[in-house]
Amino acid sequence: MSKVPRVKACVNTLGTPNFRHSELFLYFYKNTNFVGFIMQKLNLPEYSFRTRTTEGKQYIFDSLRKKYVRLTPEEWVRQNFVQFLILGKKYPTSLIAIEAGVNINNNPQRADLIIFDRLGQPALVAEFKAPEIKISQQTFDQIVRYNMQLKVKFLIVSNGIQHYCCTIDYAENTYAFRPEIPGYLEITG
Repeated sequence: MSKVPRVKACVNTLGTPNFRHSELFLYFYKNTNFVGFIMQKLNLPEYSFRTRTTEGKQYIFDSLRKKYVRLTPEEWVRQNFVQFLILGKKYPTSLIAIEAGVNINNNPQRADLIIFDRLGQPALVAEFKAPEIKISQQTFDQIVRYNMQLKVKFLIVSNGIQHYCCTIDYAENTYAFRPEIPGYLEITG
């Protein structure tokens, strides 16, 4: 039985990428059946992940869902961002749902990530895109559709390079972009 390789996202000490967005890195592991995969550096701290290759397809271990999931560029962003929320912003793992079901006009959808407060109410919804996908109005429209059902106060959109977070003020019917991603105590306080 071969060892499970560990993969790291690479960023400089400032947490910002020091390369052109089109540059990709190849991780190659010797002494395993894992041939490697190409993933882009993200504008997030560096984290380690367990990966494996099965029938020529790469998988990454999702510590919240407790299973290996197909490693795509969007999944790479999601897994890194989840680790950032847990380790960097102190979000409790038990209150994070990945690919949570949301029913929009009797049409089942899946939100990439929902954070709940201690009472089990949704507090934040996040939408992730692959690094090569530019964040557009269409991306924001998608998360707003989810939020019409969820009615959370915080929205996050990220492609791993650019991160947007906004706060919704339902009383004033306004929203405001935030300069940084809030910690868990801030979104539930």
